[in-house]
Amino acid sequence: MSKITLEIDHFVATITLNRPEKLNALDVEMLDDLLNIFDRIEADHSIRLVLLCGAGDKAFCVGADITAWMALEPLDMWRHWIIRGHRVFDRLYHLRQPVIALLNGYTFGGGLEIALAADIRLSADHAEFALPEVKLATVPGWGGTSRLPALIGSARAKQMIFSGERIDAKTAHQWGLINEIHPQETIHARALEIATQIVANAPIAVQLAKQAINTKLSNSSLEALAGALSATSEDAKEGLAAFQERRTPHFTGK
Repeated sequence: MSKITLEIDHFVATITLNRPEKLNALDVEMLDDLLNIFDRIEADHSIRLVLLCGAGDKAFCVGADITAWMALEPLDMWRHWIIRGHRVFDRLYHLRQPVIALLNGYTFGGGLEIALAADIRLSADHAEFALPEVKLATVPGWGGTSRLPALIGSARAKQMIFSGERIDAKTAHQWGLINEIHPQETIHARALEIATQIVANAPIAVQLAKQAINTKLSNSSLEALAGALSATSEDAKEGLAAFQERRTPHFTGK
């Protein structure tokens, strides 16, 4: 069985980290598969949203497969592991379509870092979160030192990174690490509910809004650019026509 699966249902693509016997730990093969999947999704204009899941009911992802990277020499670690991971996670972060991560259990190390690259994070009520790299005499290597402080503030990020200790879903929600908490059995239904709300909107406008939020540039400048660009789309004409005709718009992503 593939360690990464991709399913496409109408406008929604579902990526599943499919290695439950290893708590969905990432190896080099999985990183390469993810990169290929992201390229495929980016090229498919019919896909408007991505769900990112972990197989099983114990873990979303516990990060890097320690056995795999411990076998590497230091330079090979840098060449084939760290750089590759950054390329994959950055690709996810900059993916044109919005990404919802379903955190259904342990979300540790690189697993938390890939979740941080998503746009919306939904958590099962039993999930736990940690960046435990200091316990292995290393540091978060795939964006944890940048994306985590940006999300929850530097003081709380330092607490998590310096201690390496776990926090529960309630704390993660209070700190702003996750958007919502749900029972394990309803988290996927809630993700689909949010997905339905998002894909009903004009996809070009949604994707431009994502770029504007994610950028380091001035929001006012980018909002002006995004507004001007989205106004030229066929979807913009359809949105206005539907409003005037009091009907549900039919957006095509053009």
